[in-house]
Amino acid sequence: MTTPGTGTSFTVVDVAPEPYAVTPMLTARIAVAVPGDEPVHAIALRCQVRIDPLRRGYSDDEAAGLTDLFGPRERWATTQHTFLWQHCAAMVPGFTGACEVPLGLECTYDFEVTAAKYLHALREGVLPLQFLFSGTVFMAGRHGFSVQQIPWDCEDRYDMPVSVWRSLIQQHYPSSGWVRLGHETVTALNAYKSARGLLGLDDAVTELLAQAREEVR
Repeated sequence: MTTPGTGTSFTVVDVAPEPYAVTPMLTARIAVAVPGDEPVHAIALRCQVRIDPLRRGYSDDEAAGLTDLFGPRERWATTQHTFLWQHCAAMVPGFTGACEVPLGLECTYDFEVTAAKYLHALREGVLPLQFLFSGTVFMAGRHGFSVQQIPWDCEDRYDMPVSVWRSLIQQHYPSSGWVRLGHETVTALNAYKSARGLLGLDDAVTELLAQAREEVR
């Protein structure tokens, strides 16, 4: 979208996993364009990335996974709203006309985080993203630099395939995930594992869940 006043436009070209990052990281490629032939010295770019759940449909399995966030499907008309995923920033180096800049998006597999809960529930299709751009454009002026602000109403939308996120998580947590537990819970779980002669905490949780299912029957 073009920024009023500056004529600067921002377009999300692609979002892909960052292959060499230590922690899960996506990289969004942002195309930046400024009309005319006046050189841009730099852009201090800020971005708010939001998830817009209303822009896609959901299977019954996905709806079950979204109950904690939005409640039952019949309530979604009032409970589904666009929500914040993250804030990120990048420094765009000098250019004339147009360029592309990478924008890093940090990801977490922590199920206590709303975005991670939402992403984990999706099986296929797309992740509907909204990018809200802001920042400062530095250009040549009559008396040195000309400073122009990018308002928050400059935005672009991008539908990222869910498979991109799943590929990223598989890269960092192959065939596994993790949940955050209190210290006392971890201590008790570890004591249960040792008392039962189990090989790992995963085995302890599996056994406890099997016992719970038997009690429910």
